[in-house]
Amino acid sequence: MKRREFIQKGAVGAVATAALATPAIAQDKRKWKMVTAWPKNLPGPGVAAQMLADRITAASGGRIEVELFAAGELVPGRGVFDAVSEGTAELYHAVPAYWGSKSKGILLFGSQPFGLRADEQVGWLNHGGGQALYDEMYARFNLKPFLCGNSGPQWAGWFRNEIKSVDDLKGLRYRTTGLASEMCSKLGMAVQAMGGRDMFQALQSGTIDAGEFIGPWTDSALGFYQISKNYYWPGVGEPSSAEECGFNKKAYDDLPDDLKQAVSFACESLYNPVWTEYTTKHAKALKQMVAEHGVQVKMLPEGVIRAMGNAAGEVIDDLRNDQDELVKKITESFLAYRTSISDYMVYADNGQMNARALDYKYGG
Repeated sequence: MKRREFIQKGAVGAVATAALATPAIAQDKRKWKMVTAWPKNLPGPGVAAQMLADRITAASGGRIEVELFAAGELVPGRGVFDAVSEGTAELYHAVPAYWGSKSKGILLFGSQPFGLRADEQVGWLNHGGGQALYDEMYARFNLKPFLCGNSGPQWAGWFRNEIKSVDDLKGLRYRTTGLASEMCSKLGMAVQAMGGRDMFQALQSGTIDAGEFIGPWTDSALGFYQISKNYYWPGVGEPSSAEECGFNKKAYDDLPDDLKQAVSFACESLYNPVWTEYTTKHAKALKQMVAEHGVQVKMLPEGVIRAMGNAAGEVIDDLRNDQDELVKKITESFLAYRTSISDYMVYADNGQMNARALDYKYGG
């Protein structure tokens, strides 16, 4: 027998013996249900949800086996928060922007109009005190939350008609979500919340005049370009949109420390891969939509952006004056981090992007 075969067979035998001698290890397995807010394998969030389920299973060494249920398979997409809170499932994958009816403070952990970018958002949580506040808020609902991805900058979306001034927004039936909804409402827009597929049908039937969902990669997969060719940027309502995993708090608290670390690592380690996949595929999808489907990329007029900025400021002021002291604490923490990082980014990332945009020869 070759030495390598002997070692391999010996290792297998040792593992088998250990398993027989310590049956409690084999019994230390959990089968968890993950419910999501997305159709199965929807490019972007649906793909990320499956990645997270697989990563938790792998990081736990198979001791937590996660089975994914897409929106509607076990509970409706907008019902996943309550399902996990009540223990119907052990975890969910969604976005904080969907839970404003629970508390307005939750919305700040997902996206903020004129707020934090993807890297800044996770910076606030990890280094600006945000995670402790995130935990405190979600504990009210028997949940333990982690960020586990980000779409990067979203788009202002798909408009049937051209936008020339703020007056064109008044009465506009528009799909969006989260704090962006409140910003748009202050501008006189008739905001509606719905999923991506419902948004397609609403645009097609004329029930809405415009709407945003995520960005080029996901939007192209849903086929919005078939109905509208006017694709507007920047999506100042969501400079980034964080994806989250919410665990039933009792199920999470009952885990041994090593499995707590495993699920934490699985969530946190997925943030950059998800974010960079969005960014990479958004860029490719945008070029394809323009070249093959006649999509017209248009920038919102400066006057419209300024008006949105003022409306966003009113939204933040409302949160600062909320009756819930925790909502106030979250808002002040967000604002302090935004101010600090914004002051620095003038020299750092803004400086680099402005330099890159100058006219000079580079790479041909």
